[in-house]
Amino acid sequence: MNFEAVLASIFSAAFVATIIRASTPLILPALGGLISELAGVINIALEGIMLTAAFFGVLVSALAPTWLPGLPLWLAPWLGLAAGVLAGVGLTLIIAFFHLELGADIILAALGINILASGGTVFMMFALTGDKGSTSTLASPAMPSLIIPLVNRIPFVGQLLNAENLSGYNVITYFAFIAVVLVWLFLYRTPLGTHLRAVGENPAAAASVGINVKRVQYIALMLSGVLAALGGINLSMGYLTLFQANMTSGRGFIALAAVFLGNKNPVGTLIAALIFGAAGALEARLGTLAIPSQLVTMIPPIVTIAALVIYNLRRQAQVAANARRFQEKMEAEQKAA
Repeated sequence: MNFEAVLASIFSAAFVATIIRASTPLILPALGGLISELAGVINIALEGIMLTAAFFGVLVSALAPTWLPGLPLWLAPWLGLAAGVLAGVGLTLIIAFFHLELGADIILAALGINILASGGTVFMMFALTGDKGSTSTLASPAMPSLIIPLVNRIPFVGQLLNAENLSGYNVITYFAFIAVVLVWLFLYRTPLGTHLRAVGENPAAAASVGINVKRVQYIALMLSGVLAALGGINLSMGYLTLFQANMTSGRGFIALAAVFLGNKNPVGTLIAALIFGAAGALEARLGTLAIPSQLVTMIPPIVTIAALVIYNLRRQAQVAANARRFQEKMEAEQKAA
């Protein structure tokens, strides 16, 4: 493919649809990381949770018809989704138990989960299929896609909302964008969301007014596990229809970067995830040109590093501005005295 053709494909509804699909497995874990971060229990095990959920989603959805004869085929992917979410929540509860009950460092506990997920999924995959690379021998169904009626007849908009081949996005993709609104409402319009943010700001002060800090942090970690698990399931049952070893490829860590780049806000996190998704989609398009593959694969990590640098510079500027305002206030009070 020549450069002109690639450039034309980038400025098209199909490319925007690709960005939406590539961003979905970033948006969901990023929202989960946002919730846990605001509660003061950052969950860096998003990568391992996604990986584990992706594996169990494929495994259960593929084997459910064998385990449950007579099971309607349309129900199999939903059972896989449920299994993946339960697996993700289970790993999150392990982190919560070690950190909140035993006092272990949450970073170390989460790192242990990431290592366990990376090696454990490959071990179980080999034990069940005899293959260490993928579950291609298992007939795993995909999550159902949803086409918005009549929209496909509208130029550009039809391609954008129903994807480039007018087949629609899978239901998890639609939920990812709905989840941004739900998370915003939860954090800023519910008592539990207010308690969660209070716990993250100052646990001692929150406890002094009767908030059960441990309970709130358990809930925050479990919600992060659910959202991260959905992101992993989207990879193995929406993005693809199989599980591959380490198929998350660092998306869990990129999702954490999106939390901070988005200024710890649901809408900002969405925008940051879309930026990272666009970088991944651009990598795929540029890969068709006669450019060294090493340069092309550097695009997503370069964007991630640049985003973190921008966030740090912005945070330093904000700290400096706050310091100036405080100094001006103190000088004004001294003059008034």
